[in-house]
Amino acid sequence: MGVDFTPRFASPESCPALVLNADYRPLSYFPLSLWDWQAALKAVFLGRVNIISEYETRVRSPSATFKLPSVIALNTYIKQPDHPAFTRFNVFLRDEFTCQYCGSKDEMTFDHVVPRAYGGITCWSNIVAACAPCNLHKGGRTPKEAGMHLRKKPVCPTTYHLHSLGRSFPPNHCHESWRDFIYWDSELET
Repeated sequence: MGVDFTPRFASPESCPALVLNADYRPLSYFPLSLWDWQAALKAVFLGRVNIISEYETRVRSPSATFKLPSVIALNTYIKQPDHPAFTRFNVFLRDEFTCQYCGSKDEMTFDHVVPRAYGGITCWSNIVAACAPCNLHKGGRTPKEAGMHLRKKPVCPTTYHLHSLGRSFPPNHCHESWRDFIYWDSELET
């Protein structure tokens, strides 16, 4: 499955801007850091970003016409946190959207390795992605009690690690102007 680099978008609603940090790297890869055209133009007019590339699509005001930005870079660098926020999505990304018991990629749920009834808490080191059948089978037991084994020990990932994993899931559609700023190994070959 390759990435479709669509040459241009027809309407302003389908013209998102790729948002780069001041170091010209995307703020995030998965989900890819995109702003809608209104947010991008507002940031341009407020002087918060520089336009790197533009679409051919234009919008008009009563007194002016503007090309929509396709790639923008923040003027001020936003330091990325060392460790990402603990969210269900980030747990799934850390675990590569794969059940940590059987390896399935279907019906992902959130599982407490040490059940809450046993004092298990909701944190990076006690939560894993699990398919619904494995989660149901495990129930309120520990993996050992359920005769199940974790594929890997759950840990708190670094932001860099999640960004790296995010590159494994390229978006389906990218504008050709984004090509120099997003990196997905061989997926970008056309």
